[in-house]
Amino acid sequence: MKISTILFISFILFFSFNFTKSQAQEDKKPLWDAYDESAEIQNQQSHANPRMRYQLIQSKFLDKNKVFQELAPAVSAFSQERYQQLKPYILEKDIPSIQQAISEGIFTYEELTLFYLKRIYNYELDKEKSLHTIIALNPNVLKEARERDKNKINNNYSVYGMPIVLKDNIDTKNMNTTAGAKVLEENTPLRDAFIVSQLKNKGALILGKVNLSEWAYYFCQGCPLGYSAIGGQTLNPYGRKQFETGGSSAGSGTATAANYAVAAVGTETAGSIISPSAQNSIVGLKPTIGILSRTGIVPISHTLDTPGPMTKNVVDNAIMLNAMVGKDKNDTSSILVSENYIDAIKNASIKGKRLGVIKSLRSDSIYIETINKLKSAGAEIIEFTPPETSLDGFLTLLNLEMKEDLPKYLKKHASKNIQVSNLEEVMTFNKKDSVKYMPYNQGIFDGIMADTTSTKAFRKIKKELYENGTAFFQEPIKEHNLDAILSINNYHSAEAAVGLHPCLTIPMGYKKNGEPIGLTLIASPLSEVTLYSIGASVEKILNSRKMPDLFAH
Repeated sequence: MKISTILFISFILFFSFNFTKSQAQEDKKPLWDAYDESAEIQNQQSHANPRMRYQLIQSKFLDKNKVFQELAPAVSAFSQERYQQLKPYILEKDIPSIQQAISEGIFTYEELTLFYLKRIYNYELDKEKSLHTIIALNPNVLKEARERDKNKINNNYSVYGMPIVLKDNIDTKNMNTTAGAKVLEENTPLRDAFIVSQLKNKGALILGKVNLSEWAYYFCQGCPLGYSAIGGQTLNPYGRKQFETGGSSAGSGTATAANYAVAAVGTETAGSIISPSAQNSIVGLKPTIGILSRTGIVPISHTLDTPGPMTKNVVDNAIMLNAMVGKDKNDTSSILVSENYIDAIKNASIKGKRLGVIKSLRSDSIYIETINKLKSAGAEIIEFTPPETSLDGFLTLLNLEMKEDLPKYLKKHASKNIQVSNLEEVMTFNKKDSVKYMPYNQGIFDGIMADTTSTKAFRKIKKELYENGTAFFQEPIKEHNLDAILSINNYHSAEAAVGLHPCLTIPMGYKKNGEPIGLTLIASPLSEVTLYSIGASVEKILNSRKMPDLFAH
């Protein structure tokens, strides 16, 4: 071999080695640097809402570089030009539209996933725009998306290939499930939650896990909505540090509103889907208990807990619910439903529907304007005053059931490295570093441990709560032959919870300051078909949802 050839080969090898080394170093370059937020925190102390006087915004525990590093090269390689080309086909579009575009070859499931990842990286790694919403990303999601591309199906009303995010109290076997708590930071369940298995069986892509109010907001008293030790402070895309996110499914609401995924799954005990859905101008369903399994979800109350879909529109919500239903032998409340919720959307009509309007809500101008629009579209509006009922003992129900249910989750579902087995041990762990682990204290946990209600008294409380919640809605429903009752945000979520009534919230508009407000439909148990039918009509009539300005690019 000639000397010149050897020198040329040596040069090429040297250049390639150093380029690869340089590229590897570039890939490991920090994507996020923690910054001094003291001025931000100081500014928050003058906020009119005490719950928004934050003590921190950035998580003291989540390493964003660890979360974002693995997929960074692929996201970086997805050009801004291609992103801009796909925006008209993906941003704010419903699942049927996205599926149609894919079937026409405009883009692939892999590109769809990269589009959402590009948004997440662009916004969540910018300290001026980050919502502190993403807790984990599925490292295999692009590989899984490519597999979906190899086996495409022709069904525009399917979750197949759709990137979904999950509230981080829902078990996933390849990502930790923390409930936002430091003590569960390394909780690596061996199995997916039942509803996650259902989504995967239908071909959905689990994009990642999102922030929440720690322990589903049954932890600290008066603390900010959307705060957790692991995720930090979730912020509202319509007004970062200005408006509350709603809780406890804060990340599910903010991620969906900001178009970080096609849809999200949240959980609710009383208001935790409806509240963040209303606050983030999206559609949220709290279904009847039993329609969706709770197995593999960090619990509060086996009587009231349920997961539910959170989406940008009603049709996606129905598609998500369709994908997650199924009888679960490990959940004693689980039932098998035969309804096709998508059909309810296709046959939607509000003409002749009898809608109950709560007289005390008439002081809200947006609510009244909405009622008038629905009436003009053919709905029959019946005003009423709900019966006076009591929610006495509601906290006792949550207290005693969380004390009972959490140890069961920790024993059956938490990974073996988790050393706590009950609530008392969790509280002891938090006290090891109260400043970092519980900066807003753990007042609700204190209340749980102090609750000494007897078994006999507890049975009476549960019975009376159910009867009162049922009466609150069923008396007017039966008296006036109502199809649904119209509420605002999560105003009547507690009554709906104890009475086991499903709720569907839909964007209703925005206050003068830009804060979103939702119209919440409440119907009899197992009336999801009715809610979707009315909800789809309401959505079309109001057409209220607007993208948050900061996230429209």
